[in-house]
Amino acid sequence: MTEGRPVKERTYEMESRYLSPYAKKSAETAGRARKEVPCAFRTDFQRDRDRIIYSNSFKRLKNKTQVFFAPEGDHYITRLTHTLDVAQIARAIARALALNEDLAEAIALGHDLGHTPFGHVGERVLDKLSPSGFEHNVQSLRVVDVIEKDGRGLNLTAEVRDGILQHKSSGHPATLEGVAVSLADRIAYINHDIEDAIRAGILKDSDLPKNAVEVLGHATRERINTVITDIYLRSAGTDGVHMSENVADAMNELRSFMFRNIYSLTNKSMQDRAERMLTAMYGYFLRYPERLPEQYLALAENAPKEQIVCDYLSGMTDRYAIGVFEGLFIPETFSLGGVTV
Repeated sequence: MTEGRPVKERTYEMESRYLSPYAKKSAETAGRARKEVPCAFRTDFQRDRDRIIYSNSFKRLKNKTQVFFAPEGDHYITRLTHTLDVAQIARAIARALALNEDLAEAIALGHDLGHTPFGHVGERVLDKLSPSGFEHNVQSLRVVDVIEKDGRGLNLTAEVRDGILQHKSSGHPATLEGVAVSLADRIAYINHDIEDAIRAGILKDSDLPKNAVEVLGHATRERINTVITDIYLRSAGTDGVHMSENVADAMNELRSFMFRNIYSLTNKSMQDRAERMLTAMYGYFLRYPERLPEQYLALAENAPKEQIVCDYLSGMTDRYAIGVFEGLFIPETFSLGGVTV
């Protein structure tokens, strides 16, 4: 094991030499809640990235909705492809500003692990049902702290945990890498959700706000490049990660447009069905918590049953949620007088 130690030491040396003075160096991590034997080759941030990628919650993201429910087509964005988009954009920002790419990538890969099935519809439903509310960023932190590894959690570093919790636009990340991920999240979902809406035929390029398009560009690649370039020009050599006012206003205009015209209207019938399914399952498992999977029953020793039910439901993929609902509430056959129909 000692033969690998110079590999990590070289990483520390390169970060010290080449990263911005405002970057979070791997050697300066605040560490983990539980002490561990360090890896001989990987820094703690690199190790966090690997733990997230190999987690069950990360694997399930491929079958969780981003915007469109069960779309007919192979190229729509899922929660997994969104996460990979965020990681790529966050790394690009970190690289341009000489920040810690490994930390930015680890935060990005973990930021949506706690997201519900059926996209933001599922989040709204659980937030309404749960007495303590529900926010996917808070749930993502609970996933890495408590739910993964049969209740042991992933024991991630303080910086990655902070970035996951604070990634929403209302958050205040403690590191510039966390700020980069928060911005990358918005850049990714706005632009690729536009692509999906156009692909689905419910939006045309000409429908987009003209001022925003003039500032940012007509194509997805142009808009993303414009924003990353703007962040670099506005932030290089400073202790922040910012957009210029002009670009930020254009991004906000696009975001508001999408909320008015796409997010609140897309697949209304499916949204209603998703709400009915999650509401019915929430009530069922609240009434019969003993019927929860064993993994979640074990968590009930340290959390109220409402939280455990939310843990189970939010961890479901779209397909799994539909299957559980059908198994609970839609019998396969009915027997009338000895005749099966």
